[in-house]
Amino acid sequence: MIAFVRGSFVQKSPGQVIVDVNGVGYDLHISLNTYSAITGLEKGQLLTYLHITENSQTLYGFFDQTEKQLFLQLISVSGIGASTARVMLSGMQPEEIARAIVQGNVKQLESIKGIGKKTAERLIVELKDKLGKFSMSVNPSSLAIPSVETDALNALISLGIAKAAAEQAIKKVISKDNSLTLEDTIKLALKNL
Repeated sequence: MIAFVRGSFVQKSPGQVIVDVNGVGYDLHISLNTYSAITGLEKGQLLTYLHITENSQTLYGFFDQTEKQLFLQLISVSGIGASTARVMLSGMQPEEIARAIVQGNVKQLESIKGIGKKTAERLIVELKDKLGKFSMSVNPSSLAIPSVETDALNALISLGIAKAAAEQAIKKVISKDNSLTLEDTIKLALKNL
């Protein structure tokens, strides 16, 4: 699996970007959310998801981990394919989608092209409880968690540490020094548990 690509953005359009990685051009399908984040950039890194079907292999690109995690959650729901998930991420910010699902806002989800009432209800039923695991909460202050903090939280949770304890330990570490690498943040957070 290709986890990410890093290189020059050779061509950009609202639904697609070609990334030159050492002379190899990767064609990534992106959301409007990612497109707006890379519009002013000439090069950078995009997280990826390789979607393989019987007839094609499609590489999807994401500007940040939050968008990628939400994409993976969306495609886990029956009736939501990769193309529909990308349309959803183009229609609303990841935080808005998560908030609508957690709050059970069917009308807001229906406002996205291709999402009907039954699909919106299915999204709410299947994802309402799961979204909390990926730090997607309806609390606006938690929506702005930096990538290092989110990655450290996910790592600690995967080690079996309770989310509340992990969040508290990470905040304590970040409050002392917010320029730490992911590895240092995790190590120091483990010492603060």
